[in-house]
Amino acid sequence: IGSNSVETDSQTEWTDVQKKIIPWKNSTPSSDLEMVFQDRAAKLGKSNSRLIVVASLIDKPTNLGGLCRTSEIFGASALVVGSLHYIQDKQFQHLSVSAEQWLPLVEVKPSQLVDYLQQKKTEGYTIIGVEQTAKSFDLTEYCFPEKSLLLLGNEHEGIPANLIHHLDVCVEIPQQGIIRSLNVHVSGALLIWEYTRQQVIKQKQK
Repeated sequence: IGSNSVETDSQTEWTDVQKKIIPWKNSTPSSDLEMVFQDRAAKLGKSNSRLIVVASLIDKPTNLGGLCRTSEIFGASALVVGSLHYIQDKQFQHLSVSAEQWLPLVEVKPSQLVDYLQQKKTEGYTIIGVEQTAKSFDLTEYCFPEKSLLLLGNEHEGIPANLIHHLDVCVEIPQQGIIRSLNVHVSGALLIWEYTRQQVIKQKQK
């Protein structure tokens, strides 16, 4: 009896377990998959994020796939890429884990970025660059506008000078280490999260 009692207590203690929905697993019945997709679509319709993530300058499929996944998870309104051909890349798909099916993707080539940014300004978006400049705002002190466009730089060159002139503001991530640059997906993820925390989560809590 004592042994059974201990076993029961142990089972009760470990009822809080990890639960992840992985819709692409073959073990999931098709009816359950449909419910997962319908639930996700309903949640997307309720997202009040007005964040556009522009990754046209990024050329590594792994970074783009990771950004696609992060943008979808936090409900960004769109991810802009330099070419939609990246979606077919195996490395992209490995990192995105099907996020491209649920997130609006827009193709804007690097040569078209100036016109695209100007168009978004006329639509009321604040153009935010993730870059270290003399006038950069510390991420911990920056308040994101509701309509924010986040421009991410190239893996090696960052944001080119001709585009920095079109930014409304630059935001940088405070760092403590010797290495002074983060992976572009990590940088993007940190700003996407901070926008979501300020504009989406706090609004829901009010």
